[in-house]
Amino acid sequence: MSTPEPTPRLFEPLDLRGAHLPNRIVVSPMCMYSAVEGNASAWHHVHLGSLAASGAGLVLAEATAVEARGRITPECLGLWNDDHARSLARVVATVREVAPKSVLGIQLAHSGRKASHARPWSSPRGYVAKDKGGWPTVGASANSYENIAPPAEALDQKGLDTIRIAFAEAARRAVSIGFDVIEMHAAHGYLLSSFLSPLSNQRTDSYGGSLENRMRFPLEVFDAMRDAIDDLNDEIPLLVRFSGTDWRDDLDGWSTQDSLAFARELESRGCDGVDVSTGGNAKADIPGGPGFQVPFAAAVKRGVDSMPVIAVGELDDPQLAEDTLARGDADAIAIGRGMLRNPRWAWDAAEALGGRLEYVDQYAWCVGK
Repeated sequence: MSTPEPTPRLFEPLDLRGAHLPNRIVVSPMCMYSAVEGNASAWHHVHLGSLAASGAGLVLAEATAVEARGRITPECLGLWNDDHARSLARVVATVREVAPKSVLGIQLAHSGRKASHARPWSSPRGYVAKDKGGWPTVGASANSYENIAPPAEALDQKGLDTIRIAFAEAARRAVSIGFDVIEMHAAHGYLLSSFLSPLSNQRTDSYGGSLENRMRFPLEVFDAMRDAIDDLNDEIPLLVRFSGTDWRDDLDGWSTQDSLAFARELESRGCDGVDVSTGGNAKADIPGGPGFQVPFAAAVKRGVDSMPVIAVGELDDPQLAEDTLARGDADAIAIGRGMLRNPRWAWDAAEALGGRLEYVDQYAWCVGK
């Protein structure tokens, strides 16, 4: 009798607290800039419904602002009021109808000093002034990202309290409308990331200076979100995306060692997984290419006890994704642009690697799966 082929690591299940992922393929949160006053539109039904029918183990909805001034663009999704919750609840219902076994998450975010910008296909691009529909920004310190916008207003204690509560309330709403997974966005130079990096955080109070101080506010936000989620359902996992490096060692930017310290603090607080990206607090020469961010996920993976780590960054080649997991560099793989180019990426990966995938009925019968 022949020995059955082992299951590719990419197609093994993964448990994140109470969420059971049938495989280790994650659809990254990708901004669509298609909301109307923060409310989900028809686009989100089609976009997320299609991705949920892809067979991926987890689909994360795009960065969703926890307050109005936390949007990247005027067209970004929001979850700071009940109208937003109702519009997103309808999207969740659509996804549940078309892909009832899918695991659906949402990334909650505040863009800080990188807020109030035009969406990428607009002309002109760049910062949107208040008289054009934009708004003043807030940040860790009174500075601007590469001086492409007016300096942000440095948050005082009242402002910090307001935003911490906003993250917690958004998490509560996300759970109440049926999301299976919540992710806190602390990457790419947005608000929480800007607290972490010494390139953007020039505070002299207890939220600036030392690494311990710079981590303080993001960790407070994490704790507030975890408490809010637990009030409704303590089986819902809370993940964190953060940047593994600023790519600016020449300026003493956020480093791999800083990332390890942050990951360990998150693990000690019950974080259910981290999603390790890079960059965003300062312009940098980033050597992009297949798997270019994997070493930062691998460093975190080897520095934590058991907390799952998600790798991201041009991992579109199924064999590269599989090799990353097989080496133990990560526990799951996140695909973003690759899923836009090929929403059935998971199908092709299963075919290439010999993995088993669960297809929605409407597709399974006619593609012979």
